Amino acid sequence: MINLLPRDTAFFDLFEDLAEHVVQAAGELRSLAHEFPNTSQQIQRIRDLEHAADSITHTALERLDRTFITPFDREDIHRLVEELDDIVDSIDFLAKRFAFYNLGDIEEDFKKQTDVLYRAVSALSSGVHRLRRTRKLIEFAPDLKTIGQLEKEGDANNHAAVARMFSDPHADPIEVMKWKEFYDRIETAIDGCEDVGNTLESIVLKNA
Repeated sequence: MINLLPRDTAFFDLFEDLAEHVVQAAGELRSLAHEFPNTSQQIQRIRDLEHAADSITHTALERLDRTFITPFDREDIHRLVEELDDIVDSIDFLAKRFAFYNLGDIEEDFKKQTDVLYRAVSALSSGVHRLRRTRKLIEFAPDLKTIGQLEKEGDANNHAAVARMFSDPHADPIEVMKWKEFYDRIETAIDGCEDVGNTLESIVLKNA
């Protein structure tokens, strides 16, 4: 059988490296939420991971600009790289807000969302690593299904948390505004995992 997968591994190295930075950043965010108020080390590590992810993204897009033959469609490479980087950016946004806001404690619903995000990016990373080896959609199906289920779980958690905050007549409006921003941003990160899953599925279907 002729191997139709490209021999040049540089793009796959970059995809996998970026996906691993996403996982590490999500892990630091989960640790930050569960170990609050001891957050300074996690905030700095997330900041470092965001800078590193930006560098990987820049390298990947530069390589895309100067490479004539790519493993799959150029627009799909661009989309995959940008979507992975966007997740790290959302995590970095949250870490910065932890540094700026004077929070008294971490809401349990937010801790739950950091767990959902970590599981989603772990499935995402697994799918990204499969790109190097296969274009069979059935082999991506378990990771894509997991990402989809976790996106729905995160959406339900977000709705429940926001409804709880707005239904509490004794809630501090400033605290509600702060936490609404936290919940919206982490939902953006979780939704970003589904975006990556959709991009992976599109790549596989086009190149099967």
